[in-house]
Amino acid sequence: MPWLQLHVTTDRETAPLAEHLLGQLGALSITLGDAADEPLLEPAPGESPLWRHTRVTGLFPGDRDVERLCQALRQKMPVDAPWELQPEHLPDRVWERAWLDDFRPMRFGERLWVCPDGRTPGDRDAVVVELDPGLAFGTGTHPTTALCLRWLDAEPLAGRQLLDFGCGSGILSLAALKLGAAGVTAVDHDPQALEATRDNATRNRVAERLQVCDSGNLPQRRFDLIVANILAGTLTTLEPVIAGHLRPGGRLALSGILQTQAAAVSDAYGAHFRMEPPLVLDDWVLLPGQRRAAD
Repeated sequence: MPWLQLHVTTDRETAPLAEHLLGQLGALSITLGDAADEPLLEPAPGESPLWRHTRVTGLFPGDRDVERLCQALRQKMPVDAPWELQPEHLPDRVWERAWLDDFRPMRFGERLWVCPDGRTPGDRDAVVVELDPGLAFGTGTHPTTALCLRWLDAEPLAGRQLLDFGCGSGILSLAALKLGAAGVTAVDHDPQALEATRDNATRNRVAERLQVCDSGNLPQRRFDLIVANILAGTLTTLEPVIAGHLRPGGRLALSGILQTQAAAVSDAYGAHFRMEPPLVLDDWVLLPGQRRAAD
């Protein structure tokens, strides 16, 4: 099968957003590189530097509609940011298996591991989510997903019902179920994401506790926890919907938010939630919170 690459050339400030959007669109892998032959000097401790002109490349199956992908990117990228988009078709190669060669078991928090099929972490107490990065996007490698996985590992999930808003590959749903949630409802507007979530749930033997539904058909009930790894603008728009689906005292995790956007998103949720200090990884944050008592 042929393959499709989307190259987004932009500045270092916009590169993390481009990376996140390509992941949301279903990229099988995402790489960042220098777009202008700029040397990258030794970073200071704790820094994750990018080039001033960065090329972010997402790899997609060749049968994806290139025009729809490009249009989706144009709708989401900031109008005032400098960026260029270039699609490229590639001949057949087992790209996803090549990437799998470099994908190792990853630990999030105290117990949770994400492992490619057939590989184990060597920890007898590990809670393992089996996920092949060649078969689904969203594997924990992006900071927004990693933050959500760490948050789930730290939350008491046993016997609780969780809503995963913007489920992507279903990795957060799977993690919650493996960590003891009684049930999870996974929601997304992309049919391909819903299919990937079902397939991954079957592979992880948790499908009987998972409900998958389109974002236009949300169940009319309240949940104990909600995790939403989307984008800052969408999260702000969805505040009334999310507030209406979380019980009083229920726990909330919002991710897909750049540090520069965190204050605005937190303010938007202030009426219905007690927002807590953000959790930070690279340029991204997770905003935890708790639903206030019903008005």
